[in-house]
Amino acid sequence: MSAFDDLASVPPQQLWAGYLARAVHGEQLTLAVVEIEPGAALPEHHHANEQLGLVLRGELHFRVGAEERTVGPGGVWRIASETAHSATAGPEGAVVVDVFSPPRDDWSAFEAEAPRSPVWP
Repeated sequence: MSAFDDLASVPPQQLWAGYLARAVHGEQLTLAVVEIEPGAALPEHHHANEQLGLVLRGELHFRVGAEERTVGPGGVWRIASETAHSATAGPEGAVVVDVFSPPRDDWSAFEAEAPRSPVWP
């Protein structure tokens, strides 16, 4: 396995309705570039993984714990382990980078699609 890859060669996975992720898993973390359709809602949930994220394009309305905010390009978030959170994409959708530690082993349950060009970059 090479230390290098190209995002277009990473098979996308439809995680939830409107959320398509290309994930690279390491020993201690998962890095994902997630394409989110306009208005797609991610219901409140929580997980053992700590999560950090960054908006590359578009915007998301986020709720983390009791705090709410709309984040656009350059906006970042920190979600502690087991903290309830939800998100809804803005009218143009969004592309985000998410980092999880430990790795998102649960994502192996989602079927990988054939590699194709991402919407970003």
